[in-house]
Amino acid sequence: MGENFEIKLMDVSLEELRIVFGIDDVNIKIIQKYFDVLITYRGDSVFLNNGNSQSSYIKIKDILNTLVILSKNGYEITPRTVSQAISLVNKGELNILEDFHKIVLGKNLSNKVIFPKSLGQLWYAKALLNFDIVFSIGPAGTGKTYMAVVYAVSLLKTGKIKKIILTRPAVEAGESLGFLPGDLKEKADPYLRPLYDALYEMLGKENVEKLIEKGTIEIAPLAYMRGRTLEDAFIILDEGQNTTSSQLKMFLTRMGFRSKMVITGDVTQVDLPIRIKSGLGEAEEILGKIKDIAFVKLSASDVTRHPLVQEIIDAYEK
Repeated sequence: MGENFEIKLMDVSLEELRIVFGIDDVNIKIIQKYFDVLITYRGDSVFLNNGNSQSSYIKIKDILNTLVILSKNGYEITPRTVSQAISLVNKGELNILEDFHKIVLGKNLSNKVIFPKSLGQLWYAKALLNFDIVFSIGPAGTGKTYMAVVYAVSLLKTGKIKKIILTRPAVEAGESLGFLPGDLKEKADPYLRPLYDALYEMLGKENVEKLIEKGTIEIAPLAYMRGRTLEDAFIILDEGQNTTSSQLKMFLTRMGFRSKMVITGDVTQVDLPIRIKSGLGEAEEILGKIKDIAFVKLSASDVTRHPLVQEIIDAYEK
């Protein structure tokens, strides 16, 4: 027979409890399943029974009190928030959960605040705020490009930069655009679509097209960066794993004053010919000792797409 515990949630309103527990108690059910505990509540009292340990009681109490604090500050409590809380409480780092909502990268077209949604994204967001060159390395769906675009747009809106430049190696690493029909834009667009999608969400398609016409936003294949000095700009290199070492060096040395650079990529998805080494793959080895360059590693636990994406990544890694 297990012990029974009561958790008293002090100074909490019914609305805040509703937010913490979730629709149809979805958040409470996640905690129940993880800790193998039956949770019931009455008013601001939460009761735990059926085989609980003292350590589980303390963890659940800490999680609920932290979620109450977030709800009081107006933050949405989602199943992801609860899963993050469980992961963090097991590491003794539950206090970090509040940091997720304190760091705002920007707002989308609907004025929705964009902030980190995982521990890896939290370190990435802090790197974006504090470093001029950031490498973000991890699998698809971890928000590498999206977060960089969000922050770039935020800096553009506040006048801290004058231009956003988005680039990626086109047609794998060789950038062999010549055989494709059409002008540069028509040739490059299929390879740059993820960058357009992120911009449209932040600014709207019409505004993006106007800014592209003015040259405030530039989207081009990596080959077109050669020979330039990029100042007062936020420059994002997407799909960095498909650059060679010389291409990545060329890109990094385009950086001018008052500029920021973000290089994103997934070193497990290299499309280069077998004998050619990925520039992103060896970047940390070459540049890792430069203190003003940040390297952020994201993993399957940082995937913000459908939950099945995380399971797929885990399965392939195994």
